[in-house]
Amino acid sequence: MKSKASAPGKVILFGEHFVVYGVKAILCSINKRVTVTAEKINERKISINSEIGNIVLDPGKSISEINSPLKPFYYLANKVIKNQNTGIQINIDSEIPLGAGLGSSSACCVAGAAAIFRLFGEISKEEILKHAIEAEKTIFENTSGADCTVCTYGGIMEYDKKQGFKKIENEPNFHLVIVNSNIKHSTESMVSKVKQFEIENEEEFTKLCDQESKLVKDVLELLKENNTSKIGEKINQNQEYLEIIGISNNELRKMIKMGQKSSFGAKITGSGGGGCIFAITNKSNLDKTLKEFKNKNYDCFSVKIDFKGLNTF
Repeated sequence: MKSKASAPGKVILFGEHFVVYGVKAILCSINKRVTVTAEKINERKISINSEIGNIVLDPGKSISEINSPLKPFYYLANKVIKNQNTGIQINIDSEIPLGAGLGSSSACCVAGAAAIFRLFGEISKEEILKHAIEAEKTIFENTSGADCTVCTYGGIMEYDKKQGFKKIENEPNFHLVIVNSNIKHSTESMVSKVKQFEIENEEEFTKLCDQESKLVKDVLELLKENNTSKIGEKINQNQEYLEIIGISNNELRKMIKMGQKSSFGAKITGSGGGGCIFAITNKSNLDKTLKEFKNKNYDCFSVKIDFKGLNTF
């Protein structure tokens, strides 16, 4: 018997870093997916196969013993077969670039939780999300659960630390051109850098948080109107704030400048220091924007918002 599930990646549209200090963030899922297939096997082993490696382990190991980026899958499989006389084989296929801030880890955890637990019976999306966040904590101890949530339910969401998640019911039809800098970056070091900025520039940082809050509020209205060009202006404005808090660099600036020329707006997505930027377009300037980056040999692709979220089959 096999169980299969897929979950989308994600992009942070607005609010990265500022969300830590109580400002709302806006995230959306994208139509690039991770697909996980789980199958019961006779041998009492947990076997995990993916493009980043393969592991075969006995059940019952402590998660701290496992030094592999695949350990969320081990955690989920170990949890579900604890009292079962069976093993599990797990195969992972991903369309999402790894380590680029596009939610590949969260999509893996969501699709993994769904595929693995559904081998043993029906399970609600709420339960799947709970298991996925637990699994993600094995690699990112302080995860907020925001990425797993948007990967589970799809669409666009607003998130803040106090009130949690709220799905935005509008379905805007813009395209995003994602451009990968392929610069390795550490989320932890970028978060520390912003914290240092906040300590040294308390008054300026408070003002920036207020400006970001207003910007996000404006964007929530513009999403209702499906006003892509105005949203683009807000994206450029948001990028100015990210520049001030110090998470950009010369390569990212160069990419953003290119994106801003041909699209409605461009900015960093995620922690910064490397990873990806995105440019917002519609059909009128999508091809032109993609071509600009491809002509300069950038690693880029276009996505739309994924409104399905988790899919099981």
